[in-house]
Parts: sequence; structure tokens; C-alpha cells
Amino acid sequence: MQKLIQTRMATIVVQTEINSSLDKAWEIISDIDNEPKFWKGTKEVKTLSKEGDVIKREITIAFRDQKCLQEVQLKPKNEVKAKFTKGILNGTKSIKLTQNDEKIIMETTWDIKLSGMMNMFTGVIKNHIKSGTEQAMQSIKKEIEG
Repeated sequence: MQKLIQTRMATIVVQTEINSSLDKAWEIISDIDNEPKFWKGTKEVKTLSKEGDVIKREITIAFRDQKCLQEVQLKPKNEVKAKFTKGILNGTKSIKLTQNDEKIIMETTWDIKLSGMMNMFTGVIKNHIKSGTEQAMQSIKKEIEG
């Protein structure tokens, strides 16, 4: 009899408030080629193709220099949504902007798990990704508020 190992997705949500216009915040988060500047877990990004508002790209993550494929959808002045389509990560990462009076709420949500035999370590990496996300969002906030 085969054992079934079922790993739940790790869901991580981090929010921060930014003193900025929506236009300025969108300008920074939608420049996805700049991702490694803010996200220390992303070492390199390479755009493979662009069709409409969907960008297919290869990213190299810091974890053992693993390469992952992503489809990134830009929803102007609202959301950057990345879906991991191949590699060690399965799932999505979304950065949303919401206008709140004179401020912007920036929220990053991960819904991911490690693929294949690595899926048993999903829980272990959750805290690592959360702290990396908190650090990235503070760097983005600093850049936007300039």
C-alpha cells in the first residue's frame, strides 16, 4: 500500500501602508524587471515572451540557484500576479494596491508549495518567504516614498 503525502499550500499575506499616489506605487511594482533589486530571493529575471498583459519569464531564485518559469499578469494600477508554471515552486504570488484615503495599501499574498519530493519542506520555507516578503515590501515602500 502506497502512502499518500498531501501537502497544503503555504499561504502568506503581508501588508504595508505607503504614503504615495497610486500612479507612483504602480510605476514601481509593475517594473517587474527590477524584482531582484527588492526581492532578495530572486537573483535574476529573464523575459521570454509578452502577449497582451501576460509576460512569460524565467526567474532564478536564491534557493540553490533554481530556475522557475512564471506567467506574470499586470492588471494596471491594481495587481501584479505571478503564477509559477514550472520549477521548484508551484502556486502564485500577488502584489495588490488599494487606495485608502491619501495612502496606498500594498498587500503581497503567496499561495505556494514546493514541487515534487521537496513538497514536504513547504512548511519550513514558509517563515523564510514571509520574512523575505516583509523585507522586500519595506524596500519597495522606501523606494516609492523616496
